[in-house]
Amino acid sequence: MRSVRIGVDTGGTFTDVVAVDEQTGQILTTKTPSTPADPAEGFMAGIAKLGEFDVTGLVHGTTVATNQLLEDRIEDLGFITTEGFEFILEIARQSVPDGYGNSYFWVKPPRIVPVSRVKTVGGRLDHLGEEVRPFSDEQAVEAARWFKARGITAIGVCFLHSYANPAHEHRMREVLAAEHPEAVVSLSSDVLREYREYERSVTTLVDAAVKPTMRRYIDRLSEKLGRSFSVMKSNGGVLSAREVVHQPITTVLSGPAAGALGAALIAFTAGHPSVITLDGGGTSTDVAVVVDGEPSITTEGSIGRYPCKIPMIDIVTVGAGGGSVAWISPEGTLKVGPRSAGADPGPLCYARGGSEVTVTDAHVYLGRIPPHLLGGEIPLDVNAARMGIEALAEKLSLTPERLAAGILEISAFNQSNAIRQITVKRGLDVRDFPLVTFGGSGPLLACRLIDILGLPAVIVPPDPGNVSAFGLLTVDVKNDYVRTHVTRDLSTDTAAEIFGGLERQAAEALDREGFDEHVYARSADLRYYGQAYEVRVPAPPGEIDEEWKAEVLDRFHAAHKQLYGYAYDKGAEWVNLRVSGIGPITRPAIGPRRAVEEGEPGERRVFFEETREDTPVHQRATLKPGQTLTGPAVIEEYGSTIPLHPGYTAAVDDYGNLEIRREREGLKPSGARP
Repeated sequence: MRSVRIGVDTGGTFTDVVAVDEQTGQILTTKTPSTPADPAEGFMAGIAKLGEFDVTGLVHGTTVATNQLLEDRIEDLGFITTEGFEFILEIARQSVPDGYGNSYFWVKPPRIVPVSRVKTVGGRLDHLGEEVRPFSDEQAVEAARWFKARGITAIGVCFLHSYANPAHEHRMREVLAAEHPEAVVSLSSDVLREYREYERSVTTLVDAAVKPTMRRYIDRLSEKLGRSFSVMKSNGGVLSAREVVHQPITTVLSGPAAGALGAALIAFTAGHPSVITLDGGGTSTDVAVVVDGEPSITTEGSIGRYPCKIPMIDIVTVGAGGGSVAWISPEGTLKVGPRSAGADPGPLCYARGGSEVTVTDAHVYLGRIPPHLLGGEIPLDVNAARMGIEALAEKLSLTPERLAAGILEISAFNQSNAIRQITVKRGLDVRDFPLVTFGGSGPLLACRLIDILGLPAVIVPPDPGNVSAFGLLTVDVKNDYVRTHVTRDLSTDTAAEIFGGLERQAAEALDREGFDEHVYARSADLRYYGQAYEVRVPAPPGEIDEEWKAEVLDRFHAAHKQLYGYAYDKGAEWVNLRVSGIGPITRPAIGPRRAVEEGEPGERRVFFEETREDTPVHQRATLKPGQTLTGPAVIEEYGSTIPLHPGYTAAVDDYGNLEIRREREGLKPSGARP
């Protein structure tokens, strides 16, 4: 029996599965509809489709925690903080979301925990961690009993300056364990050991909120599998399921993170070290930037309306997927998304009771995708899509073709706005980056995105619908650790002490995961004195001396200039010191690909600028390295479809990637051998 490592990515519409044969390197892929009511069912169905194998490793990308936050399903959550700071969540920050110009028109959303469920405990530490007032055991017991009496079992604890000294939080956990043993507790000193009490509080509460849900899901999946497995984290690493239940907030961008990493490896192998990645699914589109083979990392992310300061791959998500609903605004204009029909009931063409036109229905009506999905496993009701498009077109006094094309145009602009947000707003020129599109709906708007953004090329990997699942098999075990230390003159002895402590924490975690080889990646957050935001830069390994300090400062000045257009030669302030503990794995090799099937292209009625009855339809498995196609054409494969517009070419490189460019620019694919 063959030995394989398996990656399973559960999305909103489909569950994607990839297996890599450990002896031959052969990659097997499949997909199955997701089961939102119980994601574990779709997970098991996907693995069953692969057949019988000896599974040596299994990695899972999940949206269980993400969906709970996006849908605001937060109940029975309590908060314990320092006496006198019970309104920390109500006060929050003074910033007002973009688009409100005048804060008078902005209504503050509900807090993650209402003030009626906030309890305070006496005791105070200063910013250095020195005790100013002793911890009040009496008030701690009173708070624990109050939550127990009301059946509140998920509790976040965040005391002022606990990043510098966690002793008071540890004592609170002991009291809760004694007085309210059913409680699931998250401490800010465990979740996020850095300053800024509002963000630290919310991040801790998000962790507490998703902990019970993730524990139930992991337990159910472990029971069904009968074996151990690992879970993808938002920071671009994986962690065993038994460990991840203690830090579930680290999984909130699990699936999208895997997609960015998988696409980065595929692009790097084909000769594109710096790219933009676009993961188009049924519900949303996730966009990231990869520079020199590594996706950008941020600690300024958010999930829904909740800021999450944990390190995560810098991903911008927009509600523009295949299931995004087309609707008419009160002003009488056509809108697309962010609401999605999801997997159930799905688009009209799914014939599962859907009642609203979606992006997928527009593609079906225009002939740009076939009348079935997954190689015929899911037939589509073309007539239902046609009737829906025609009814909506009549309301807007448009022809059905113009309406369907308009839906796709709006969706393309929604995606392009996400790409601009992650490039232009970060000081990057979008025209310098090829775009790697993947996911079931990712390649469908490739040609329009080239036009709108002026991209040099779009790269579509083989099996684009399974890139996220493939990415799960390319990542190392990784944990992040941080300590706040604000100073304008960092002592090398202090830095060595802090980094040493963080590396010891990382080593303990990697030992628990069974790794003999440990890799430690240092970084630091700096700013100019008086600023309220930081820039993170990598810090070199080795001895921490004055030369080491100078190197980090030089990197900070250069990074600040790239981001903001200016830099000073002095006045830098150190804020946070960080260590990532990495347990390296063996990544699957991506080798050259050959055409696996013979066959001539078919024909289908497809609308681009005009309807053409004889548009060529190619099966991707028949395309050979070095072959170039010219639009108009459609390229189909098991999990995705690529409409090639007139005026565009698609060339196959040695690794099976399709490189799409404007025809007048010509091309020789970058991954092709001379």
